[in-house]
Amino acid sequence: MKRIVLASSNRGKLAEFNALLAESGFEVITQASLGIGDAEETGLSFVENALLKARHASQASGLPALADDSGLCVQALDGAPGLYSARYAGEHGDSTANNAKLLQALDGLRAERRAAFFICALVLLRRADDPTPLIVEGRWHGHVLEAPSGTGGFGYDPLFLPDGQRVSAAELEPALKNRLSHRGQALARLHARLAELRD
Repeated sequence: MKRIVLASSNRGKLAEFNALLAESGFEVITQASLGIGDAEETGLSFVENALLKARHASQASGLPALADDSGLCVQALDGAPGLYSARYAGEHGDSTANNAKLLQALDGLRAERRAAFFICALVLLRRADDPTPLIVEGRWHGHVLEAPSGTGGFGYDPLFLPDGQRVSAAELEPALKNRLSHRGQALARLHARLAELRD
């Protein structure tokens, strides 16, 4: 079995990745379990940040690395919070503050003006200096609710009503969310190409 380092310390992401990769045939280990800290996200796009994270984890571990960079893009806010989704309100990972700031920014806007999508750029590096990384993307469209609903998921999930659903992302069954989500879509696209890493 081939080992892959998952370049993330986000507990919500780790839980989703573990579920999504459970039948991949690869042993997925976290960078934290190897004593590897987070990379500095200095890229100007989701793909650039995912590459930075994957390269950092691969260099430190000597193993193939899988990384994603994801966020919520709101049309009425010119794509914000976008790259800064995790630190929209200032402190990294403060979901309560991020959600409150987003609601404030959209205050008074009708549902049809609250269109948004989650995006996930997913990068797989076979080695740190891999010149041909595997890069895929997933997008999950919907709109931002006027108030949080549900306690599942993480991040902006309580505020996101996916297209075609009657409940927020935080209220979806985990298996359904994993199939529909931006991260699930990206991983589905990557699955066929993962065979390139198999022994």
